[in-house]
Amino acid sequence: MKVMRLLSSLKHDESERGIFHLGRALVKNEHTSIIISSANEDNDLVRRLKRDGNHYHQLYMNKKSWLSLLQVAPLRRLIEKYDPDIIHVHSRTPAWVLHLALRRARVKRRPKLVSTMYGFYPINKYSQALLDVHTIITVSDSVTDYLKKGLRREELDPRVIKRIYRGVDTRRYPYRHNPSVYWLRHTFAEYPELENKKWLVFPTIIGKEYGQEWLIDILGNLQEQFPNIHAIIMDDDYRAGDVAHEDFRQRSNTLGLADRITYVGSKRNDMREWLSAANVVMALANQPESIGINALQAIHLGTPVIGWDQAAFSEILRPLYPQGLVRKYNANALCKAVRNQLESVTRPEMTNKFTMREMIDETIGVYKNLHEQALAEEKAAADALAVRRHKKVFGVTSKPIIPKKTANKVRLVKDMPNTSYSTKVTEEPNDA
Repeated sequence: MKVMRLLSSLKHDESERGIFHLGRALVKNEHTSIIISSANEDNDLVRRLKRDGNHYHQLYMNKKSWLSLLQVAPLRRLIEKYDPDIIHVHSRTPAWVLHLALRRARVKRRPKLVSTMYGFYPINKYSQALLDVHTIITVSDSVTDYLKKGLRREELDPRVIKRIYRGVDTRRYPYRHNPSVYWLRHTFAEYPELENKKWLVFPTIIGKEYGQEWLIDILGNLQEQFPNIHAIIMDDDYRAGDVAHEDFRQRSNTLGLADRITYVGSKRNDMREWLSAANVVMALANQPESIGINALQAIHLGTPVIGWDQAAFSEILRPLYPQGLVRKYNANALCKAVRNQLESVTRPEMTNKFTMREMIDETIGVYKNLHEQALAEEKAAADALAVRRHKKVFGVTSKPIIPKKTANKVRLVKDMPNTSYSTKVTEEPNDA
């Protein structure tokens, strides 16, 4: 089985989309894995893919860029070269490039198409190419419900929808992992204000949809009861022209909370250490979250997570750590949940749900089902063609000519002088 996957970017897909793990699993099971993305050939991630046995090609299919249409012909040539059985698109722009490339592609068999919806994309013309596939993979039940409602609203044909949760690599995020002494010393040297503090880790950047303003409610209400409470934000301490960032900084300064907040930057490769060292990881997105990968990683590390009872956070926390769920957008309930957690620590239990292995097995299962369906369709088409050729060679069998029967009629013949009658069979010519 040959599987081709199309991505706008590669680095963004590493943790959420399992690109490397899925490619490695395909190669290990003696399938062919082809990956097409915008990363340069000398990129560390690309070298990692090639080392695992994937075929990699660079095409610039950047999101929402008309220049991506220049890649239609190069993509068509790659499709004709590999003749893939499955093509999996991970975003909308590559989906449009793919559909245009397939129009004139000379392949033995049309590939089966798979797409993944990673968020609550608008169900509009731009998303149409992502929907015109054989199977749509959604990353949570909330996305599935949103998609079904959107398809009915737009009066589009129902698609085959398969929900596959994003998974965590449990080898990289083992339960109760502890940061190394070296990492802690280096962190305290860089951020001395973090030593001997209760860490509330906000594992995302600042934005109006991410809910950083709720940290002000938590810090303002709990600073007297917990003098060592401290918020850590995975963002830079300043971004020029960012209204949400500037508003948050002004509010925290005005309320005298700036000393309780540390910005550690967004481009870090030690997220695992921050999540495992945290006392609580905050999941406070104001808009419904479709994946919640950071909350999921923290749960697998054994770190408590507190988040709104909505969308992906509900689907993750309800089976794994229900005490972390808070009625959405309720500041009092949020502060109470944080206070209870800081007073008496209750960690999530070890789980085998939402794992990378589970995600990979289900995704490859989708590929195999579509491949078997394609083979069955090909066999049915070959059988139908054989029947047509047989009829063409031997012609349509005409009805057999049945000779008309001669009528055997019985006539009464009067014999000699006696009055008795005897039957005599005589053959008369057909009236016709």
